[in-house]
Amino acid sequence: MIEALKSDEVVAKAGGRFKLAVLVQKRLVDVTFGAPLLVERGNRTLVEAVIQEVLEGKITLELPERKRVAAPKAAPAEKAAEQDSD
Repeated sequence: MIEALKSDEVVAKAGGRFKLAVLVQKRLVDVTFGAPLLVERGNRTLVEAVIQEVLEGKITLELPERKRVAAPKAAPAEKAAEQDSD
């Protein structure tokens, strides 16, 4: 087991377990396709190196902003029906 995952420090730095999972997966894809590691790998696995990057604050997960969708306005016929029932 990866020692860094035994404490909640790495989870807190990533913003939660699900965000940590997404961050590690996305970073592994990047590294697999040629992005350089930001820490010395040594004899660690890629997953361990990526988790070390998270612990050192060298990578974070930035999610796109959500756009709020306004509630649809009631059609004129629906408004009239609502007023008639009052």
